[in-house]
Amino acid sequence: MKAEFAIIGGTGVYDPKSLEQPKQHIVETAYGNAQVTIGSFAGKTIAFLPRHGYGHSVPPHKINYMANMMALKQLGATQVFATAAVGSLREYMPPGSFVIVDQFLDFTKSRPVTYYDGSHPSGIVHVDMTEPYCRRLSEALAQASSANNIAVVKGGVYVCTEGPRFETPAEIRMFRQLGGDIVGMTSVPEVVLAKELGLCYATVAMVTNLAAGISQTPLTHEEVVTTMGKNVARIRELFFATIERLSDERDCRCPRSVEDLGAL
Repeated sequence: MKAEFAIIGGTGVYDPKSLEQPKQHIVETAYGNAQVTIGSFAGKTIAFLPRHGYGHSVPPHKINYMANMMALKQLGATQVFATAAVGSLREYMPPGSFVIVDQFLDFTKSRPVTYYDGSHPSGIVHVDMTEPYCRRLSEALAQASSANNIAVVKGGVYVCTEGPRFETPAEIRMFRQLGGDIVGMTSVPEVVLAKELGLCYATVAMVTNLAAGISQTPLTHEEVVTTMGKNVARIRELFFATIERLSDERDCRCPRSVEDLGAL
């Protein structure tokens, strides 16, 4: 049971027709179990991981990010694409926009955020996050978007909140002043754990709504789901078009993200 590539997202992103011979698996890790569906596309093996579980049953603050990312590592996946439903802090990123994320601000509160908590055999490691998201994968996504006429915003700061509640207008004003562009609840610690495991990891955020205080109406979960339903096919097309163009060669720093630092 192996996979070269992985896609992390909601159940809507995965379409059984997209992969050949898809099979569901449970991957056991030292941090718990993770659910994946593995199949092939264009001669490449892809693992789809439903971040919130099949049926979207796990809220963002209770997701077992440690198990999810370790499962992908154990499967042999080295190149990971993630989706994220987000609210927009910028009027030029309206609902329906795709944003290739390049930085984040972490406002989570209670989640395990590292494999190197002192109990790891390598000790404590302070991983470098100068480039949190893999530049090579992000550039490949941008190239595939141009080739397939899928509009994207190249670069954006993802503000990650604890959830599951939406943010207040006062919080949104603060996030804007700090340089945030979009706000969601899942990118951290996922991106950090990917970096610690030496995985190439890129996120395409799908704007589903304008954030509180910017939107003229109260936010609803139905609004998010409706916008996702209208755009999920495009984001799936973008991921598969990008994977089709990629090889297993990784000339970025991601594979050496921890090895370059060593245990401190």
